[in-house]
Amino acid sequence: MEFSRNNSRQLLSKIATNDGHGENSPYFDGWKAYDSNPFHPTQNPHGVIQMGLAENQLCFDLIEKWILENPDASICTAEGVDKFRDIAIFQDYHGLKELERRYLLLQGVAKFMGRIGGNRVTFDPNRIVMSGGATGANETVMFCLADPGDAFLVPSPYYAGFARDLRWRTGMDIVPVDCESWNNFRITRAALEEAYEKAQRSNINIKGVIIANPSNPLGTVLDKDTMRSLISFINDKSIHLVCDEIYAATVFGSPRFTSIAEIIQDMDCDRDLIHIVYSLSKDMGSLTQFLLAAMLNDEEFVGNFLRESSKRLAKRHNVFTKGLERVGISSLKSHAGLFFWMDMRPLLKEQTVKAEIELWRVIINKVKLNVSPGSSFQCSEPGWFRVCFANMDDETVEVALERIREFVLQGKEKNHSSEKSKHWKNQNLRLSFSSSRLYDESLISPHMMSPHSPIPRSPLVRARN
Repeated sequence: MEFSRNNSRQLLSKIATNDGHGENSPYFDGWKAYDSNPFHPTQNPHGVIQMGLAENQLCFDLIEKWILENPDASICTAEGVDKFRDIAIFQDYHGLKELERRYLLLQGVAKFMGRIGGNRVTFDPNRIVMSGGATGANETVMFCLADPGDAFLVPSPYYAGFARDLRWRTGMDIVPVDCESWNNFRITRAALEEAYEKAQRSNINIKGVIIANPSNPLGTVLDKDTMRSLISFINDKSIHLVCDEIYAATVFGSPRFTSIAEIIQDMDCDRDLIHIVYSLSKDMGSLTQFLLAAMLNDEEFVGNFLRESSKRLAKRHNVFTKGLERVGISSLKSHAGLFFWMDMRPLLKEQTVKAEIELWRVIINKVKLNVSPGSSFQCSEPGWFRVCFANMDDETVEVALERIREFVLQGKEKNHSSEKSKHWKNQNLRLSFSSSRLYDESLISPHMMSPHSPIPRSPLVRARN
């Protein structure tokens, strides 16, 4: 049965029909553009290359090898099929019903998190609560800590999906804390105080601060002084601090990653105000509890995996960033995450969000690269773009770099022809496009959804462009 949107608003709840899902964003429109015309090296070589998905495919071969060598760890093999009946039945909401297997899983996760932090802090398996991924965990934490109408401070630029994960069903809100490029987008106490006081003047009840460390989209890690400042701030205000450490195992350079759990060991603070969210999805993919329990307790495999993953991420990051530097495109210095923060400010016609979106539309529809504009991450400075680099093979990397190279060179030629009396300089590059329609509406149809998209395929969720 079909019914109009007006009728749906009468029949359905405000939660079901509100726009808090955050789909009305270039971040997700880029996914739809990719879905409607995905790149394939032979079948569709002129399609859109997906550079908006923070997925790590660089070490899947290591996991595949481990699975082949440990067939009894999976219920989908002859060696492990005898465990099928135990797993197929209803499980306790705490996790696996089998107590020994559940403890092995929690113990494995605790050891893995400790190892990522250099074994400088120990995690108690009994204080770990399992969830359906970091997305579900963040939303659950918001339900527990905030009431509808309350808000969390979030340093920007921040993960575009937070608008959906934190706000949609919870009814709480986000108050951005503006961070700027002059200090590499470092979170300062002054910026936190300013955002907090502004919210207070607007009668907004701030319940806490949520951060991603390492940062998405910046690909940087927080230094110890910044974390101490954050802890002091939330402790002084008696509000919560939620640390999303999902990219903790993706660090491939210096400085090293430091968990908030390590910092609070030497601080006088209310530890009940501090919460850590972690997920294996950016490192090992989404595997079942049964399989993970065995894999995470294999010390030799885990050690080799972390070393090799760091090495491969560093190599891929270097290929991309150095390739861009050769054509005059710089990026924020980073050493973590599955992405980097590309500086396209010199290519803007003017330093506005409108000009940034115009440039993004050209990149996705003409250059056929799905990179995400900084405004999707609430960046206060137009012209920054997040570029994901670990979700493709080496051949696709070369195609993507070649497309960017051609795009920038064309821009140089346009600039040179329009300003013959001036020598082209990268920082003065301005691109202009005569077409009044810079994109094809069909490419960002609200009915197109990525098979990897974190947005549910609900008929109630439609983007409006």
